[in-house]
Amino acid sequence: MKEIYLDSNATTCVLPAAVAAARQAMEQGYGNPSSTHATGLQAKAMMDGVRQRASGLLGVGDGRLMFNSGATEGIQTAVLSALCALRERRDAGKRIGSLLLYGATEHKAVPESLAHWNRLLGLNLEVRKLPVDAQGRHDLQALDALIGDAAMLCTMAANNETGVVSDLSAIAQLLQERGADAYWMVDCVQALGKLKLNLAATRIDYAPFSGHKLYAPKGIGMLYVRAGAPFTPLMMGGGQEAGLRSGTENMAGIAALGAVLAALDDGKTFRSHADLAAFREQLVASLERAFPGIVFNMPFDLSLPTTLNFSVPGLSSKELLDLFDAARVRVSSGSACSAAKALPSYVLEAMRVPQWRASSAIRLSFGPLIDAATVTAACARIERCGEALRSSCLLPSALAPSPQDGIIQLSVDGQCTWLLSDAASASCVVIDPVAALVPRLAAYIRCQHLALRAIVHTAAPADHGVARLALLQELAIEQVGRIDIDGELALGQQRLRRVECGENHVYLLEQRFAFIGALAPEALTPLLDAALVTQDTVLCASSDDGGICGTVRTVRDGIVPSAELQLDAAALPAFLRQHPDAILVDVREAYEHAACAGTVFEGCAVRSVPLSRLAGQVAEWLQQPQRPLVFFCRSGNRSARAAVCLRRLGHGAAWQLNGGMAMAEATRHPLAIAA
Repeated sequence: MKEIYLDSNATTCVLPAAVAAARQAMEQGYGNPSSTHATGLQAKAMMDGVRQRASGLLGVGDGRLMFNSGATEGIQTAVLSALCALRERRDAGKRIGSLLLYGATEHKAVPESLAHWNRLLGLNLEVRKLPVDAQGRHDLQALDALIGDAAMLCTMAANNETGVVSDLSAIAQLLQERGADAYWMVDCVQALGKLKLNLAATRIDYAPFSGHKLYAPKGIGMLYVRAGAPFTPLMMGGGQEAGLRSGTENMAGIAALGAVLAALDDGKTFRSHADLAAFREQLVASLERAFPGIVFNMPFDLSLPTTLNFSVPGLSSKELLDLFDAARVRVSSGSACSAAKALPSYVLEAMRVPQWRASSAIRLSFGPLIDAATVTAACARIERCGEALRSSCLLPSALAPSPQDGIIQLSVDGQCTWLLSDAASASCVVIDPVAALVPRLAAYIRCQHLALRAIVHTAAPADHGVARLALLQELAIEQVGRIDIDGELALGQQRLRRVECGENHVYLLEQRFAFIGALAPEALTPLLDAALVTQDTVLCASSDDGGICGTVRTVRDGIVPSAELQLDAAALPAFLRQHPDAILVDVREAYEHAACAGTVFEGCAVRSVPLSRLAGQVAEWLQQPQRPLVFFCRSGNRSARAAVCLRRLGHGAAWQLNGGMAMAEATRHPLAIAA
């Protein structure tokens, strides 16, 4: 399947005409625009032409427009300029405000820049958030109360996570009515090509832009400075850009940006606002069919038609990202600059949405170059993702999957819950339930039509049984007789036995598995002495230290895995030829497999063992400790955990595919096909 890219608020592909323009600038128009010979003059003419076109499109008027590396540099320059002017005014004995105000949903570059230059310039003003309302727009009542003390105000034209469009006219009116002399910067990064701009007709002092948000390459941007607004160069040197920004101009980037601006100007290349709104409606309909209970975190009537931000009850943003990525639909969990930090969205928190929505939000964004065929294909894959979740019991389904034997590990915040299921008896046991995992447990048990035989704990629960009671209530089960195991419980043909171990309990599934509170060597000695476990018994702990599981032998001996665990995608074919008995193991979850089309590796036997079910499989692999195992997943994180786990358990030939499927696709590995 071809990739469908729906993360345009992070960055876009480069317009073919922009690629051609950049190539022409590098191959033929390579002159330095500061040179006075013909080649330099030709380069300068091209640059001046792009500036003139941009000035017309943005309504720059008598203002200045400088080329730079992008919005972050533009923000830094604007903040530096305003704060230098404030310091000069204060040093001259003039009154300045005491507040540096910024919208609570601004890109992190804004408050970081304010704090940085405020400290370096010794202004020591208060950097304060301006709250937003539940729709994500600036709180005008709060602004009214603060504007008299504001020295600088930073807002944005449209939010990068939600697409919410700011009411700039109302802000400008408030500034005028209160006679505020605060400098005003408006981040226009998401506005270019999506909102009509006439900057000279506004009160805006500074407006930064980034080309890569609208089909230009990375590394090229613009900064608008209103006529009469103070300006201090961020970069000094040769005096390029009329002294506004020194350094030889990025001519290839400027040429490419010029091609994008020309496309904007022609009115034919990009889709109209009405077309984009219709595409959004089509995507919304498919999302609602795919994910019952979906909640959209932005008001449609106040947002760009190119951005959707949503949360799905019971599903984390990571699970949804993995799911979409398996279907080769590229979305994100918020701002690309913050996505790696795995924190709740500060934008949604500022809008005071419930915590679960702020922690599990997904952003889907597209650019005005998108076409109807791409939207239709995206809708089909989105609905396929919904079916994948239903088949894995993560969403309600009219079709009940067949019960499966298994040991499933669920983890959250370093705590593990284990679910033991037996297909023959259609029954299950839950060990060490965690409250946050109760909805997931209940959904799986209902979907599989399993009878819950017991809920047990390896130690006195820290939540005093809250999770246990919540699970019983979710499943509408009476509490009496369904709490703990009195000695031994038959689970199909297997026996689950409770053994006292000091103040804690150990639950033994035959001699093959031991569910234990902590992997402490001293706790294992009495179990070994009583022959209740063997050296090869798999230990499943209630705490998640990243190791998934252990064995009695490895915990007592403290085996440390060797460092060499990684295989690069380019080296995999040779490795498989050298080891024809190697097993390729996909540790992605079942819903990711269901969202894929075709196989992951062509011509190779691949075994699917989700990471959550790995503990139930390790004993079989340990019987052949030298048979190579090559684990892979989407990005390499889960496969790394699996490889480390097997090495710790004593398997000497466990490997992981470095970078996962993402790197295999990027290198166009001959074994890898789109999945």
